[in-house]
Amino acid sequence: MKKLSLLGMLALTACVTINIYFPAAAAEKVADEIIKDIQDNDKIPKNPQSPETEPKSESSHLKTSLFQAIDRAISFAISSAQAAEADLSIDSPEIRKLTASMEQRFSSLKGFYASGAIGVKSDGFIAAKDAASVALKDRTQVNKLVAAENADRQALYQAIANANGHPEWVTQIKSTFAARWISNAQSGWWVQSGGAWKQK
Repeated sequence: MKKLSLLGMLALTACVTINIYFPAAAAEKVADEIIKDIQDNDKIPKNPQSPETEPKSESSHLKTSLFQAIDRAISFAISSAQAAEADLSIDSPEIRKLTASMEQRFSSLKGFYASGAIGVKSDGFIAAKDAASVALKDRTQVNKLVAAENADRQALYQAIANANGHPEWVTQIKSTFAARWISNAQSGWWVQSGGAWKQK
């Protein structure tokens, strides 16, 4: 009985330890998907993810060796964690509301991106790059658009982290999106690199 209790504790510990890893590859795919939806306004149905790999069934009888049992328990935990990391959920009312708001705003921002009035900073937020290039009558509008977009981006990162049950992932999600906003910036837009602005 003590061996089984120890085995259970080890399996639980392995599972908890492995599941806290941030699914970086899945986060990049999610970021690209969301950014392209916002910038292209192309409502292509999202492809269903491939089915998760089921862990291999355990033998119905206990092995006599505790080491064999521990090894199998850890293998099971790793397999479950890998399956869980295959996807990152972006389906929540808050996420849908934020992305819809950003899609609507993009039509107003697009001209300012193209003119070089605004650009994408290295942290993934946007900023007024050249206020002088914006007509005086439009400057207040640009400032409001920039502030609203940055607020939605920050809220989106937290919403994705919350939707996946890991609010502590928000910093990593923000960092992933920062790189993907720059990568997905359209030709002619201005982005920050090493603190300096450059045109794509």
